[in-house]
Amino acid sequence: MSSLDSHQSNAESSQSLIGFRDWLHRGLLCLSAIFLATTFPALAAPGTPARIVSLDLCMDWILAHHADPAQVAALSPMHQRYPIQWIEAAWPSHDGTLEQVVELQPDLVLAGQYSALLLRERLRSLGYRVEVLPLPSTFAEVENYERTLLTLIGGDPRRTSPAPTPSTPAADAKRLLLLDANAIGTGTGTFEHQILEQAGWQNYLQQEGLVRLDLEQIASNPPDAILFAAPEHQALANRFAEHPVLRRSVPVDGWLSTDYWRWQCPGPWTWDLIRQLNQWLE
Repeated sequence: MSSLDSHQSNAESSQSLIGFRDWLHRGLLCLSAIFLATTFPALAAPGTPARIVSLDLCMDWILAHHADPAQVAALSPMHQRYPIQWIEAAWPSHDGTLEQVVELQPDLVLAGQYSALLLRERLRSLGYRVEVLPLPSTFAEVENYERTLLTLIGGDPRRTSPAPTPSTPAADAKRLLLLDANAIGTGTGTFEHQILEQAGWQNYLQQEGLVRLDLEQIASNPPDAILFAAPEHQALANRFAEHPVLRRSVPVDGWLSTDYWRWQCPGPWTWDLIRQLNQWLE
């Protein structure tokens, strides 16, 4: 055998060995998780849960808003990727793997309807209590979402703030354009549309859903105000909001700003957002 063939053979053997070790390591982790789950099953128990785990960002926020920190075994890894100022770094988090969640031995796992589908079903199959909360799309659903969460964690469901009765803005109400990244605006039939109207604004966009914006149309018929509901990070996706034509179309005091995170997940902070938007009309 030539030295080149010998070198290739050694390299292939090393790669095979590394691959085998990785496979063996993952297998041992999974076996450990199953052993922990079957030996110390965290089945639903009466009373207030003492070890709660969240599997997604929206659940992190509502849990941190209402739960006693001592109850929370870990928030999802998403809350560290998208931090907000009122959740301190000291809150524990997991890495999103089955093995680590099982090691935490939660007595309640919380997830949103669209998140961690495989993980939450695997946890259920191992005997863990997993509760899935649908993401709200109306004011009444936000109130029920908060009440359900409080009931699950052993809190008082009467602590929820009542949802406002949906209202229609006046015919001559000012028009607000809710501008997102990538030249996208938010139209009718959305939860954001409900927020604008509840705050007393007319939605500048009367098309349904997310709308690709036309700069010339906005310049010829500008809204009374623009709320740029996108992250503050400098990115190409945000360049549309900086276009000189758009900036000249609406006066400086017509550019509004709110905390971006309040638009990401419906929750009790939605009522604060409505009040803030309403104050700009006064």
